[in-house]
Amino acid sequence: MPPTLASLVHHSALRLTVRAGEDRLDVPVRWAHASELADPVPYMEGGELLLITALKLDAEDREAMRRYVRRLSGAGVVGLGFAVGVHYDDIPDALVDAAREEGLPLLEVPRRTPFLAISKAVSAAIAADQYRAVTAGFAAQRELTKQALTDGPEGLLAALAAQVDGWAALYDASGAVVAAAPEWAVRRAARLTPDVNRLRDRPAPASSVVAGPENEDRVELHSIGTGRRPRAALAVGTAAAPGTVERYAVHSAIALLTLTTERSRSLHAAEQRIGAAVLGMLLAGEPDHARAVAGDLYGGLLDAPFRIIVAAGGEANGDALGALAEVAESAAARSGEAVLVVPEGEDRLVVLAADGGAALAACCDHAAAREGARKADEGELVAGLSAPAGPIAASAAYKQAEQALSVARRRGRVLVEHERMAAGSVLPLLADDAVRAFADGLLRALHDHDATGRGDLVASLRAWLSRHGQWDAAAADLGVHRHTLRYRMRRVEEILGRSLDDPDVRMELWLALKATSSE
Repeated sequence: MPPTLASLVHHSALRLTVRAGEDRLDVPVRWAHASELADPVPYMEGGELLLITALKLDAEDREAMRRYVRRLSGAGVVGLGFAVGVHYDDIPDALVDAAREEGLPLLEVPRRTPFLAISKAVSAAIAADQYRAVTAGFAAQRELTKQALTDGPEGLLAALAAQVDGWAALYDASGAVVAAAPEWAVRRAARLTPDVNRLRDRPAPASSVVAGPENEDRVELHSIGTGRRPRAALAVGTAAAPGTVERYAVHSAIALLTLTTERSRSLHAAEQRIGAAVLGMLLAGEPDHARAVAGDLYGGLLDAPFRIIVAAGGEANGDALGALAEVAESAAARSGEAVLVVPEGEDRLVVLAADGGAALAACCDHAAAREGARKADEGELVAGLSAPAGPIAASAAYKQAEQALSVARRRGRVLVEHERMAAGSVLPLLADDAVRAFADGLLRALHDHDATGRGDLVASLRAWLSRHGQWDAAAADLGVHRHTLRYRMRRVEEILGRSLDDPDVRMELWLALKATSSE
């Protein structure tokens, strides 16, 4: 502990006597300073024991002493030491009464005790306290290192929680709680995920102090990692601000977790290179070689149906792909399943994840969350999801994901599933300016003819095609005789210069009618 007025009073060599403020002797003393100025306040920082002989003070003037003591107390001076036998044989009553009124401790310093001795005592006590803090800090660092090496992050968090007499939690890049100590802190830490996510948006290293859930405690949040995007975050909850020893422990934990994270980053890069090789072999139709290279790292992923996500981003939102990769990898790590995440250049990402697994579900949830906040800029995340496949059909699944990605771009969606495309209608795919332009050009002559009032060729063509060329049914729909409909269809052929007996012509006309339909 730092020196206090009480410890100085009990220092046998100093022989100090308390004359006022007996109930406030437990305050820490930051320094001892001698000053004979009538107003030393401009030179004070707070926490000092001020030593005086009253050389320039009228210590017997009660009003002057009230102002003097009140000003010292307002400046944070924790005590006043008065040397007797120099200018005054005893401390004047005016100063004693003013100190009592203000509650400022007043110590009588005997003539044989020099101010220098008091300053040395304070300095020695401060140095001893700092030495104890550093020693305890090193001990805490050794304990944290030992626990980190033997029990990993869980052991480190347990040791840190004990050191700070509080709790500690580690979050992954997605803001999910990876570990916490003690166990009861898991639920409390989970409620701070929004604060962790806000911290993640700031360049590392970053930290913030927040109130714990329901103001139960004071929580420090620290980002972990040296990259532009933090790889993890540490939360430390305590009842009050950490002291020197506790601060050593927190900083040591941050350093150890950063080293672990950077080591994990290197391992992750190596795993990613293996993953790229596995994906390349799968797409090249070499599943056996892919299994051999995958080994235990990705082998389990190839033993069950998987899906492929092909995602694209852009310069306007360069972190979109990184966020998707973090979501997939974090979910896979928490569930203990394998996932293959391979960047393709700077603007594409391939994710191969188990069908029905946590990683795939997390990616779909991430896309759904972004759908509501989607912006129409080129850098937004766009992705396509294949149908379930196995190693032999990996190349086909990759093509399905690319096709779904193309549809997602066309429709302005974040994620499109290939299976949903097959189960839906082809008509939404016609919502393209080029398709509409083709349709307008193909049907323009018929619309121009109808505009002259000489018949309704467009409506007749639509009815005839919808009835698969059945004259009686189509004529009934139009309310005309079948011979009238036959005449109109010959006029269509004459105007367009195309034969309606050609199935390709009928298909193009039907799609053109659908593309330009207002329904």
